[in-house]
Amino acid sequence: MNSHQPSKERTQGLTAVGIVSILWGTTWMASKIGIKYLPALQLSGLRHIIGGGLYVIYFAVFRKMFLRKDQFLRIFMMAVIMFVLSNGLSVLSVVYMPSGIASVVGAIAPIWVVIISYLFQKKTSFLPQTIIGIILGFAGVVICFYDYFNEIREGNFALGIFFGLISSITWAIGALLTAKQAKDTDPYFSLGWQMLISGILLNLISYSLGDFVTINHLPLEAWLSVGYLVLVGSVIAFGAYVFALKRLPAALVTVHAYINPIVALIIGSVMLDERLTANIAMGTLATLLGVFLVNNSFRKTVS
Repeated sequence: MNSHQPSKERTQGLTAVGIVSILWGTTWMASKIGIKYLPALQLSGLRHIIGGGLYVIYFAVFRKMFLRKDQFLRIFMMAVIMFVLSNGLSVLSVVYMPSGIASVVGAIAPIWVVIISYLFQKKTSFLPQTIIGIILGFAGVVICFYDYFNEIREGNFALGIFFGLISSITWAIGALLTAKQAKDTDPYFSLGWQMLISGILLNLISYSLGDFVTINHLPLEAWLSVGYLVLVGSVIAFGAYVFALKRLPAALVTVHAYINPIVALIIGSVMLDERLTANIAMGTLATLLGVFLVNNSFRKTVS
């Protein structure tokens, strides 16, 4: 992005980043509300079937674009990694721990990107800044858990941590694979099919596990949760994200990753009465600082 970029376009891009930062931060709360009425995997699956279906219908009707055989395997693989595993497990994690804390665990995904890239792609090296960032990031998460020590000892909370960590790792793997994907496919078209396929798979998994409810008698609050996740999380926020990427440098757009957990923690505290203590605040700031240091050093080593 050059220095002559019109200020109006930059302002529009920054506004879009602000929208993404807030809206994606609130989806953790919506998921926490939704799992009161729907099993986590079914909730995630229902969201993706509806959201993905909207994208697929749009491209079929208005763009005359349909899934080709040579695209299916690649899109299916990304659907499993990014939505069945990463998103499905992130929703499952809030069953066992507060939504705000779950968002902090999810925030360390960029650190996993760097670690996996170093281990398997050998495209980067660890600078002192990288090592400090990794230590800070994980130490911050541990500090956040300090106030939940008794819950962790009971076992279920630890299961939530496990699901959250696997979710962030699979997101990192998916992000690295996405960077390798062919650029000849419209990202929204691919996204729509990934969501639709994953939605079907998640519902099948939920049903096969016996963790499934009929949806015809769900209360209004359950449908409001699903509708919010679809409209706000999948349609508006994703649209704003791509809008911002077209107007701002990618490094500036990623600022949303540092704001999402803060929004999730505040919303969780205000709306769901989740704990927001000094330890959680300090741990979150340490984690986000660690992610920033790792991201900054990663860009230096690959540039």
